[in-house]
Amino acid sequence: MNTRCIALAALTLAFAATGALAATPEEAMNKAGCLACHTKDKKLVGPSFKDIAAKYKGQDVVAKLMDKVRKGGSGVFGPIPMAPNTPDKINDADLKAAVEFILKR
Repeated sequence: MNTRCIALAALTLAFAATGALAATPEEAMNKAGCLACHTKDKKLVGPSFKDIAAKYKGQDVVAKLMDKVRKGGSGVFGPIPMAPNTPDKINDADLKAAVEFILKR
C-alpha cells in the first residue's frame, strides 16, 4: 500500500513538474501568449473570444480550430496573420481546453 502511495505521489509530482497537469484555460492561454492578441469581449490584434464563439456557434469545430491555432494563418477575421502555436507553447490538452472555453463564451 505504501509503495502505491509513494508511486502515485511521485507520478503526480512528475506531471506537475512537466506542466502536464492542465492549468485553467485562461492560465494556459496567458502562458502561451494568446492574450497578447485576443481578449474576452473586444477585438485587439485578433478577434475576441466572443466573436470567435459567435462565428462558430453550433458547429463541431474544436479539432478544426486546434489545427488552425497550430498552423496559424489569416483571412477568417481579417488580413492580420496569426502566428503558428507549437506544442512547446501550449500542449494539446491545454489547447483543447482553451478552444472549448472560447467556444462557450
